[in-house]
Amino acid sequence: MSEALSAFRLDGKVALVTGAVYGIGFEIARALHEAGAKIVFNSINQESVDQGLDAYREAGIEAYGYVFDVTDEDAVNEYVARIAKEVGDVDILVNNAGIIKRVPMVEMPASEWRQVIDVDLTGPFICSKAVIPAMIKNGGGKIINICSMMSELGRETVSAYAAAKGGLKMLTRNIASEYGEFNIQCNGIGPGYIATPQTAPLREKQEDGTPHPFDQFIIAKTPAARWGTPGDLGGPAVFLASSASDFVNGHVLYVDGGILAYIGKQPK
Repeated sequence: MSEALSAFRLDGKVALVTGAVYGIGFEIARALHEAGAKIVFNSINQESVDQGLDAYREAGIEAYGYVFDVTDEDAVNEYVARIAKEVGDVDILVNNAGIIKRVPMVEMPASEWRQVIDVDLTGPFICSKAVIPAMIKNGGGKIINICSMMSELGRETVSAYAAAKGGLKMLTRNIASEYGEFNIQCNGIGPGYIATPQTAPLREKQEDGTPHPFDQFIIAKTPAARWGTPGDLGGPAVFLASSASDFVNGHVLYVDGGILAYIGKQPK
């Protein structure tokens, strides 16, 4: 293998991908595994962790699943220490766990706002803080925050999510600024609109056989003229988790088919 290609290998590295039971997190974990990493994931209850373990086994991946809430600092610290003993120090952290609540801002209770901010922004802060000391001790590490196009754009009904993801972009830059001297690279991935079970209703044909209006909207706004797939995020994740990106820090890589570069098609 050439030196350039070997830089993308993750052999012997321990990767913690939060919330990676299915969807984007699972596909990122699969890609990291294929590059040689040991996969660790969490979820908030045992049923969900068991679901994830079954999915990894079915994919031929040995994974380690733990039950903890990314917003619970004591639990995160406890389980990061446990992971270090049972699997190894975390070399790669992917802050993937997140939620969204689609509610008009004036109708959203402050309690729901705080819940979204807590999971989507405070969770990555807590998890990053927990793994950074071992990364410093071991001479470096990689933190990948799953940002969003809402790190850059606003949209109706997602005020809390957009605020959290915008904050996550700046947390990414600040971790890079504060810990870059310790050979820790913190970058983000900003997925575009991804075809997952959660977005399936938005891609279903209507009763008359025409595409869903939102599906048409996304296709028209995307130069690639398609939705992304979870697999589209695997290569970028491996790059940002590997030594190939050792001089990339504080960057958000938007994997969006070109949406953020495009004003959209002119109406006919």
